[in-house]
Amino acid sequence: MTEMAQQFSLQYQNLWIQQLKEIMRARTRKEMPLAMVHTYGCQQNVADSEKIEGMLQEMGFGFTKDPKKADLILFNTCAVREHAEDRVFGNVGALKNIKRRNPQLIIALCGCMMEQEHVAKRIRESFPYVDLVFGTHVIHRFPELLFHCLTDHHRIFSRGDDSEDREIMEGLPIRRDGKVKAWLTIMYGCDNFCSYCVVPYVRGRERSRTPEAVIKEFQGLVQSGYKDITLLGQNVNSYGKDPDCGLNFAGLLKKLDEIPGDYRIRFMTSHPKDCTQELLDVMANGTHIAHHLHLPFQSGNDRVLKEMNRHYTRAQYLELIHYAQKVMPDLSLTSDVIVGFPGETYPEFLDTVSLIEEVGFTSLFTFIYSPRVGTRAASLPDPISAEEKSQWFQELCKKQEEIAAVHSAKKVGAVERVLVEEEEKKPGMLSGRTGGNIIVDFPGSRELCGTFQNVRVTKARNWILEGEII
Repeated sequence: MTEMAQQFSLQYQNLWIQQLKEIMRARTRKEMPLAMVHTYGCQQNVADSEKIEGMLQEMGFGFTKDPKKADLILFNTCAVREHAEDRVFGNVGALKNIKRRNPQLIIALCGCMMEQEHVAKRIRESFPYVDLVFGTHVIHRFPELLFHCLTDHHRIFSRGDDSEDREIMEGLPIRRDGKVKAWLTIMYGCDNFCSYCVVPYVRGRERSRTPEAVIKEFQGLVQSGYKDITLLGQNVNSYGKDPDCGLNFAGLLKKLDEIPGDYRIRFMTSHPKDCTQELLDVMANGTHIAHHLHLPFQSGNDRVLKEMNRHYTRAQYLELIHYAQKVMPDLSLTSDVIVGFPGETYPEFLDTVSLIEEVGFTSLFTFIYSPRVGTRAASLPDPISAEEKSQWFQELCKKQEEIAAVHSAKKVGAVERVLVEEEEKKPGMLSGRTGGNIIVDFPGSRELCGTFQNVRVTKARNWILEGEII
């Protein structure tokens, strides 16, 4: 989208925003109506919700976490696993009585689930009290869609068209949650089509923001005092593959790292096939880049990896990891693992267990395989029972707990640079994170929130460290 078209589109949306401000005041008889935005799923969904809340704020909304007080409830949904979808449907069902007591309540659903036709059909047929449904590609049109929903007095369902699948709308307002950590989206979509994953179908193909737009937003975050900035993308290290981008992810990361300030850079999620030694060298030589790499391997068995359409082997993954550990001896590694992929055998599962033993991950995000409608894996034979998969899952988690306990024990006595994030519920206790993304709890005053402190580790638990400021 050209800069002129961007400006025109934003002006167009601002017209709806100004009219909605008056419509909502009249509708609710409140100077400041209240919105509740609930987000499911990944950090990209969180970043999308911050844009939605930014638009709502400009419409004159305040915010609440109590659905009974809300004049508008919006769920930003996730389609990656069946459990997430079930939670959404259950929570939408619970809104029926609230809507009955408050017929003026607006209920909206957006996000990845809403890009799926079978989901939209179920919403139409089973949840008639839902007013507005829209997909990931038309978030920037939220004010327009809400305006027509209220003034035309009918339900709106919008997933956009093929042209909107390629658009990146700059300049949307953002209401960030907190003043310490910030999410910064640098690209959208995915071209990998892993056989188990629905993301390319609900998020579209890969497209990168321009380096100029990313750098400008990043500079603004640093100037505003944000200390922990995470670069986001469905496959963040494939940034820059667009023909006219002119900069790959390693190059972008290096430019951002050169911006002066007291901050830390993170990024996720990475794909091993696009993780390069160039990128690892930039991390190793950077000033502000956290020595934490989240690199999902999903399975430690080559046959399963091929069935997953992951485009790397176990040996190639380990070669990357060993190089990363060589150039960054203090590197903290985390990953995603799927247990019970269709056709996986127990010996193949044990290859995954042996890989986590060899690498020594700080922590893992582990999931039992969840079939997704429309993906190739959903049609594969799957003879292993849910009970057996659950046993494998528990075995993997137990092994990772042992590895994590060893990691944590080695930290005792070490001094870590910790970003203080928040005050714990217990008065006088603070919580923060190391550069390796490990949580540390320690005594201190709330005035230290948002600052970096040197903390000596005094005690280790499996996932959390305890310490004292020095």
